[in-house]
Amino acid sequence: MLILDLLKTTNTHLGESLAAQSGLTATKMAQKKLEVKIVISKADKNKTRQKRHRRVRGKISGTAERPRLNVFRSNTNIYAQVIDDIAGVTLASASSLKETGTKTEQATAVGATVAKAAVAAGVTEVIFDRGGYLYHGRVQALAESARENGLKF
Repeated sequence: MLILDLLKTTNTHLGESLAAQSGLTATKMAQKKLEVKIVISKADKNKTRQKRHRRVRGKISGTAERPRLNVFRSNTNIYAQVIDDIAGVTLASASSLKETGTKTEQATAVGATVAKAAVAAGVTEVIFDRGGYLYHGRVQALAESARENGLKF
């Protein structure tokens, strides 16, 4: 027998659907005095970020003339790549694996490093791909540093 540990609800439609899932009719649920508890799960932040990133990636793509500056942010580090999507080639990259300081200072250093590497590879204009992250904090620091060091976007 399936026991539902749920709060009582006045919504009969919800009660009927839960009854159908448990294999009982709404009246039998009422007779057995089963309680209904609604559980709302919290959204997974990384899944929603990936969903945003996929949606944006459907609209933007890097070319040889204007490659894509992609940002990936982990809990401890930040990574940036300048990518030509048509050729499938990474033109320049940088990470904060060997940087020191606060996370924002590391992001600023990575922005400067990737911009200098991109300019050395002959790239001055890019499309900024924030990777589904908010344009705030470390992502913003990386972008501003890249602009200050010669990239236009």
